[in-house]
Amino acid sequence: MNKKEAVFLSERKEMMTLPALQFITHPAAGMNLVESAEKALSCGVKWVQFRCKTPQSAAWMREQALRVQQLCKQHHALFVVDDDVELAREIGADGVHLGKNDMPVEEARRILGARFLIGGTANTLQDMERIQAQGGDYIGLGPFRFTRTKEKLSPVLGVEGYERLMREARQAGITLPVHAIGGITGQDAPALKQAGVQGIAVSSALLQSPAPQEEVARLLQPFLSL
Repeated sequence: MNKKEAVFLSERKEMMTLPALQFITHPAAGMNLVESAEKALSCGVKWVQFRCKTPQSAAWMREQALRVQQLCKQHHALFVVDDDVELAREIGADGVHLGKNDMPVEEARRILGARFLIGGTANTLQDMERIQAQGGDYIGLGPFRFTRTKEKLSPVLGVEGYERLMREARQAGITLPVHAIGGITGQDAPALKQAGVQGIAVSSALLQSPAPQEEVARLLQPFLSL
């Protein structure tokens, strides 16, 4: 990253306010990935992560990602791609989210440059420190509880884990936005906000709810309070 990009990145982080709720695409309740994103967006979600955990061809992934991206544009929502840095770059996504076993944040930044949003998954303070040091934009901290939408789960944190890690993160000088992830429901949102996170990411909570629009409101409410 050159000096101009580094200055741009620093200024963008100071100005950046991410939506408090991120939806992660998941096939469920008879819906495919695109339909799951459409449902979330119709309920007021303003940030979608395109994630597909079953092996598919590159052409299929690109076509599906473009469909979700178009929906996000129609709803004025952020669109990020899970894992696939090259796909994110090729289709001009807003950014990419990297798991603990994916490409390092610093390598993704070299490929994408300063204008792409880059998030990273964390489970420990060391993970959080690494994401910030490598030029990430936000941290996805989890899992909150066990979830079947994610393979190879890291140790579950629970509310106490978030309270401890957010306290340690402040002491360590971590300034990136932290979003909780992993089996979260609307009932969990107040405690997570109290623990210090800036937002949450969900999938099943919305897709499996009999009243998804109301569930979105419950998820967002603590983060909208003054």
